[in-house]
Amino acid sequence: MSLMGSLYTGVSGLQTSQNALNSTAHNMSNLDTTGYTRQQVLQGNREYNTIANAAVSKQQVGLGVVYSKVRQVRDVFLDQQYRRESGRSMFYTTSHQCMSQVETILGELYGAGFNNSLEEFQRSVDELAKTPTDSVVQGLVIQRASSFVDNAQAVYQGLCDYQDNLNLQIKTSVNKINDYGKKIYELNRQIVRIEAGGVERANDLRDARNQLLDELGGMVKINYNEDIYGNVAVQIEGHDFVSGAVVYEIGLDEDDITGFYTPFWVMDAKYTIGSDGEKIYNIENAKVFNMQQTISSDLNTDIGGVKAMMFARGDKRADYTDLQDTKHYNKNISQSIVMNIQAEFDQLIHTVVTELNGILAGAADPSTGYLCEKVRVDGKDTYQPIQLFQKKTTDGYQYNDDTKQWEYNEENAARSETLYSTMNLIVNPVLVREPTQLGLFRPDGKVDYQTAAALAEAFQTQENRPSLNPNVRTKGNFTEYYDDLINQIGNSGLVFKDIAKSQEDTLEATCAAREQIVGVSSDEELTNMIKFQNAYNASSRYINVISEMLEHLINTLAT
Repeated sequence: MSLMGSLYTGVSGLQTSQNALNSTAHNMSNLDTTGYTRQQVLQGNREYNTIANAAVSKQQVGLGVVYSKVRQVRDVFLDQQYRRESGRSMFYTTSHQCMSQVETILGELYGAGFNNSLEEFQRSVDELAKTPTDSVVQGLVIQRASSFVDNAQAVYQGLCDYQDNLNLQIKTSVNKINDYGKKIYELNRQIVRIEAGGVERANDLRDARNQLLDELGGMVKINYNEDIYGNVAVQIEGHDFVSGAVVYEIGLDEDDITGFYTPFWVMDAKYTIGSDGEKIYNIENAKVFNMQQTISSDLNTDIGGVKAMMFARGDKRADYTDLQDTKHYNKNISQSIVMNIQAEFDQLIHTVVTELNGILAGAADPSTGYLCEKVRVDGKDTYQPIQLFQKKTTDGYQYNDDTKQWEYNEENAARSETLYSTMNLIVNPVLVREPTQLGLFRPDGKVDYQTAAALAEAFQTQENRPSLNPNVRTKGNFTEYYDDLINQIGNSGLVFKDIAKSQEDTLEATCAAREQIVGVSSDEELTNMIKFQNAYNASSRYINVISEMLEHLINTLAT
């Protein structure tokens, strides 16, 4: 090879070493950058010049080294495993957080929960059984009953408020998912445009896209694949999300009664145009999540933080009626953390109220007015059994706490709220004004110890008491029922905590294995830097030697 050609070979070494040093410096500068993937320099031989053909082999001279490309060092199988385990970990972590919040709402962790008001109410009724005609004890019973109702409604309202909080989180998460989809689509376009010539790799853009896929993997169950042009297609819950030139947006359908949002595929939902020109969607066959599916790791249905929030929130405010049909309960209620607790808690309140009211009604005698209150029906005064608890809203009438009057309300009439449910209860206003109306003193002058004892016995008996839910056989009195409810919450919380911890360990192991491949090691990069620096120096020294040889030849020939 000529000396001039040798200079070209040396220059290729300089250029390649400089580019390799730049890549190493890029790795070092992104040592702690989230989502960055280590970039590896690939070098290759330039073409060989054939200078002669020998009998055995050709005589060739190389033209130096070429900086072929910089590749991302990733393992696609570890990426898929990481995103799957990230989604599963987020599902159980979110579920554990929801269960912990329910425990906080009930307040039993701090010793000032609903159980205190239930026990105090029971003690006041026990005292009434001892001295049924004591006006002080009668007033205490009414006071404890009011505290019982207030605390019960505070617990149930707390569960409802938490449902609303989860609802807002679902809305925020869905908006974020749509935003991620748009960003992935835009990154697809940029990557394809940059890599179309086959010269440059858009590694930093690929890092940004991979980071978005990592984020999506924690929020929802995703599948994805990359085509030969560099486009990544993404599916969520088996449905196309980013595909080709389309981002399939997820919409939010708001329930008119609860305000709960249901994610649905806008492109799949049928709609009609309302009078105001807005689209009214029918999302029945376009829902993103199947809320009747069984949650199972074997079926890979326990993936995604958004799904966990959907199941925890449920789709309505549950009450005791949701426990009366086993098929309905197992299909719609049992897998929802909040709805399940709402229904079981409401069943306790309903049972206490109807049992005590029933005992008083059974002892009442309208002919003498014993345990009755005077009401006016069709312009005439009549007597009806007095109730310790009343429905706050009955056939359109609602008791106004401010005016102390029953008021007709058309909206309530349309809803026809007639259940003895937690949020539809008040203590009888007549008894609140005059607790002595509860006096168990018969018109014949005898003290009604039998009814007083029955009221006290109602808190102790296990007969005709409901179990927590249709899948539980154990029954108990009011206190035992509530203890079972608390134990169920605690046990479920521990199960979610253990699974979440196990998934966290699995995720950390997968993340560590992935980091060994994609992560930047400062020691390794410093070693590479020294190697490429020495290669650069060697090429520089090689060029200097060729330059000296050329200078010697020129000077010699000149003389």
